[in-house]
Amino acid sequence: MTSTAQAPTPPPSEGRQAHPDHIGHVIFITASAAMGGFLFGYDSSVINGAVEAIRHRYDIGSGTLAQVIAIALIGCAIGAATAGRIADRIGRIRCMQISAVLFAVSAVGSALPFALWDLAFWRVIGGFAIGMASVIGPAYIAEVAPAAYRGRLGSFQQAAIVIGIAVSQLVNYGILQLADGDQRGEIGGLEAWQWMLGVMVVPAVLYGLLSFAIPESPRFLISVGRIERAKEVLAEVEGRGVDLDHRVAEIDRAMRSEHKSTFKDLLVAGSKSRLLPIVWVGIGLSVFQQLVGINVAFYYSSTLWQSVGVDPSSSFFYSFTTSIINIIGTVIAMVLVDRVGRKPLALVGSVGMAIALAFEAWAFSADLVDGKLPTTEGVVALVAAHVFVLFFALSWGVVVWVFLGEMFPNRIRAAALGVAASAQWIANWAITASFPSLADWNLSGTYIIYTIFAVLSIPFVLRYVKETKGKALEEMG
Repeated sequence: MTSTAQAPTPPPSEGRQAHPDHIGHVIFITASAAMGGFLFGYDSSVINGAVEAIRHRYDIGSGTLAQVIAIALIGCAIGAATAGRIADRIGRIRCMQISAVLFAVSAVGSALPFALWDLAFWRVIGGFAIGMASVIGPAYIAEVAPAAYRGRLGSFQQAAIVIGIAVSQLVNYGILQLADGDQRGEIGGLEAWQWMLGVMVVPAVLYGLLSFAIPESPRFLISVGRIERAKEVLAEVEGRGVDLDHRVAEIDRAMRSEHKSTFKDLLVAGSKSRLLPIVWVGIGLSVFQQLVGINVAFYYSSTLWQSVGVDPSSSFFYSFTTSIINIIGTVIAMVLVDRVGRKPLALVGSVGMAIALAFEAWAFSADLVDGKLPTTEGVVALVAAHVFVLFFALSWGVVVWVFLGEMFPNRIRAAALGVAASAQWIANWAITASFPSLADWNLSGTYIIYTIFAVLSIPFVLRYVKETKGKALEEMG
C-alpha cells in the first residue's frame, strides 16, 4: 500500500469566522453607507411629481419633456462608469462625500432653474451622483461587512433604494396637499414642484454628515499602506478576537491575486467582436428588466393617472401606494431568493407581469368618458398597475442583480458586470425617453409593447438562464 504526500490544508479564513463585538455598530455603518441607495431611489423617483408642472411651466411637448426626464440617466451612466476608479484613488468615504455634495447641489439647482436647459444640467449632475452611489454603496458594504452577515447587510442597499422611492412619493404628496392640489401652486414664493425637487437637499446633507461618522474601507486602507488604521477598522467591524495580522495578509494577498478583467476577456477566443454567450445572457437579463416598463411606474405614474382623469392629489397618492407595494415585493424576494431559487422567481415574475400589463393595456384601450376611464376599466387599471409592480419587485427587481453578481466566471466578472450594467442604463433611457411620445400615440399600444417584452422574457429565462442558487462563485463557467 502506497501513500501520497498531501498539500497542507490552508488555514480557514479569519474573516469567515469573524463575529463583531457590537453588531449594532456594524449595522449603523452599513445603514449610513446605504443612505446613498436611499438618495438613489429618492432622486430617481422624485421627478414623478414635477413632470406635468415642468411641461406647463416651459410649454414643451412630450418629446422635449422626455429628454429632460431621461437626461439624468446619461449622468448615471458616467457616474457608474467612473466611480470605481475614483474610489480606488481617493477612497470610498471621499467618494460618498463627493456624491452627497453633488446630490445637494443638484437638488438646489433643480429647484431654482433659470431655464429648461439649466434644469436639464442639474438633472445630469444628480444622475452622476446616482451613478456613483449605485456603485460605491454596495462595494463599501461588501468590504466592511463580516462574511457571516454579508448577505443580510448587503440587502440594505436595495432596501434603501425602494424606501427612497416611497419617501419621495410621500413627500411629493404632502407638498401637493400644502399647495391645494396644484403642482404649480405657490408655497413660500416657490411653486410646489420646485419644493419637491429641492427637499432632497435634506437627505443629501444627512448622507454627507454620516459619511464623516463611519470608517474607511479596510481594503482601501491596506491598498494605500495604512495598515494600522486598517487593523483598527477590522477590529471594529469583525471583532477583536480576530487575528488582525492574518486578516491584513489575507486581504492583501487576495488583492494582489485579483485578475483585472478587460473587455477583451469577454470575447470568444480568436474573435475581435463576438461576445461570449454568458455575457449576452447577462445583457439580456439587464435589458428585459427595463423593457417591461417598470420605470414608467416610478417616473411617470402621476402623469399617467392624470392622463386618464384621476385628479392630481389622488394620482400622487396612488404613486405612493405603488411604492409601498414595491417595498413589500422586495422584502418577499429577499426572503425567497435563497429558498426557492433565482430562476423560479424570475419565471413567476414574468408571468405575473405579463398578465398585469395585459390587463392595463385592455383598461387603457377604453374610450374616456368626460376625460376619465369608465369605472370598471379604471379599477382594473389601478389594481393591475399595483400587481405589476408587486410581481416585478418580488422577482426581476432583485434576482437580476443576484444573477449578475453570481453568473459570470471569476476571471470576467468585473468587466461583464460593467457591460451588463451599461446595457441596463441604455434600456432604462430608451423606456424613459420614449414613454411620453408613445403614450401620446396610443397608451394601450404602449402597454401591449411592454406586455410582449414580459412574455418574451419567459422563454429567454427557460432556455438561456441557468440557476445559480447554492453554487460557489468558482463553479460558474
